[in-house]
Amino acid sequence: MNLNTLQSVRDRESDERYMRMALEEAKEAGRREEVPVGAVLIKGDQVVAKDHNRCIEHNDPTAHAEVLVLRKAGQVLKNYRLTDTVVYVTAEPCPMCVSAMIHGRISRLVYGAPEPKFGAVESRFKLLGKDGLNHKLQITRGILEKECAEVLKAFFKKRRK
Repeated sequence: MNLNTLQSVRDRESDERYMRMALEEAKEAGRREEVPVGAVLIKGDQVVAKDHNRCIEHNDPTAHAEVLVLRKAGQVLKNYRLTDTVVYVTAEPCPMCVSAMIHGRISRLVYGAPEPKFGAVESRFKLLGKDGLNHKLQITRGILEKECAEVLKAFFKKRRK
């Protein structure tokens, strides 16, 4: 095994570890009858913030998991510019959340399941591929995709009963 392969394996293991944390947050959202999306924001190997959707709890349409971790991280790091950070989220972010990540200067976005109705990375709106943006994020998709999709699928199946 060469050094690049070893680094790639370590990166994948790290991505899966943080995505599992985001999945736990998503499951907590589901238990609270919120759409089960969870997010974790890290800087280096330090978890700075983690949360889940709380739109119903907060009576706030912007209380998506991604926005909540950005807000918390800004407070912890004492800066709205969250350079050299990574956001892990269980579902492809919506336009609002992608825009907030661009504005916050997130370095990398890692997400689990695509979101065909509202996804703003690749599924529906493709906001990150637009020319003229003042910031580019590195994207990693499909980390624990099946597990992330299953949490959403089970939640909506239960709600339709």
